[in-house]
Amino acid sequence: MAIDTTNPVPGTLDTPRLSTRDKLVLFVLCAAQFMVALDFSVLNVALPVLGADLGMSPSALQWAVTAFALPSGGFLLLFGRIGDLYGRRKLFLAGLALFGAASLLATFAWDPASFLAGRALQGLGAAAIVPTGMSLLTTTFPEGPARDRALGISGTLLSLGFTVGMVAGGTLTDAFGWRSTMGLLSLFALIVLPLAPGLLPESRTADRPRLDVPGAITVTGGLLSLIYALSTAADHGFARTDVLITLVMGVLLLAAFVTIESRTEAPLVSLPMLRRRTVAWGNIGGLVTFSMMSTVVFVLTLYLQEVLRLSAFETGLVFGVQGVLSAVAGSYAARVIGRFGPRRTLVGSLVGQGTLIAALLGLGTGSWSVWLATAAVSLASMCHLGAIISYGITVTSGVPDEEQGLATGLVTSTQQVGITVGIPLLGVLATTSDDLLSGVHTVLALDTVIVLVAAVLVATGLRVRSGAVEAEPVGAR
Repeated sequence: MAIDTTNPVPGTLDTPRLSTRDKLVLFVLCAAQFMVALDFSVLNVALPVLGADLGMSPSALQWAVTAFALPSGGFLLLFGRIGDLYGRRKLFLAGLALFGAASLLATFAWDPASFLAGRALQGLGAAAIVPTGMSLLTTTFPEGPARDRALGISGTLLSLGFTVGMVAGGTLTDAFGWRSTMGLLSLFALIVLPLAPGLLPESRTADRPRLDVPGAITVTGGLLSLIYALSTAADHGFARTDVLITLVMGVLLLAAFVTIESRTEAPLVSLPMLRRRTVAWGNIGGLVTFSMMSTVVFVLTLYLQEVLRLSAFETGLVFGVQGVLSAVAGSYAARVIGRFGPRRTLVGSLVGQGTLIAALLGLGTGSWSVWLATAAVSLASMCHLGAIISYGITVTSGVPDEEQGLATGLVTSTQQVGITVGIPLLGVLATTSDDLLSGVHTVLALDTVIVLVAAVLVATGLRVRSGAVEAEPVGAR
């Protein structure tokens, strides 16, 4: 049994000091990630107002979200690999410029087509920003305490951005209209873009193999199909013909992708990398923590407004507390990971998240339920944040610099798919239930079981026991 050499020896908890330049680099990369996370939620509360202003029907409003999710999730792996081969800094800057311009287009949109075009281009920019930004972070900060701290800050801001977006979206829409939510994103891009060229180093692989075009086509098409199917199913169910067709198409394209990758000389995704325990089981843990926590936030939003009759602003305050405590958790994450190691922290965080979601099964119709919901979801989010940071470290640890774009592309793809799949797979049980409270309880119970079972599977897969873990690939003996 091999000892995990990526974990510091217990007791060595010194927090690394970062130079001024390192701090500025970290600021640029984290601000860009925060901007993208903000985009996932800042528009949600504004959708009814937006629809009335642009003349979009309620059924068409789902495209305000789907138009962003499709390219942002579908092109992640492709752009991560392009960054590896041709320059991460170049692609990161191009993504920032595109995101900023697209946000301006969405801000001044004059009809549904121009708005949706802006949202799609935002998603394409995000698909370039996220994997290259993560790769620049992991190649700039060496593996160990410095990288753990950088990933901790990045993970905190990722979680905080989603929560801040929910609060800021309602506040901005009430005060200045829905266009201000898109204007906020333009402002972020305007701040970050001028700073990035002089601070970020160029980073690419030493050799320049040919891009795996068949693999790029099949994985991008497969992800686009799956994200479309799951996003549409969240609003219309799985019985629609287009949902079923794109779901089957997505599975077939991804199966073809695996076949292609096993035969090509320069694969887009290294299958031996996917057989590494850290990559395979780390991503499974990440997929579960993202999908199940996004489902909890979704059903709690329905519960607080439909059952307890809280206003959108009051609901935002509940999630504001969640965001504050997540930020607190993020400030201590590096110390916890330094003490217990990223793999044990991942397993422990999943156990904590599942246990606290179970506490939400006590929700009822009394006013005291607001306090239970606030406390339980906030503490669960602290564990969720620990899982986010530790799974990112687990997946990227020990990966050569030339494959960091691939590894971080897998990490960010897991995030995107996780955020996308949870709500249509479980949230629909609440929205279609005759009794919303009963439906919420059903979703929370299933959510709890899935997270706790995943914790056991991840612990077994990573062979986490008594502080020792296996470091060899999944198929190794």
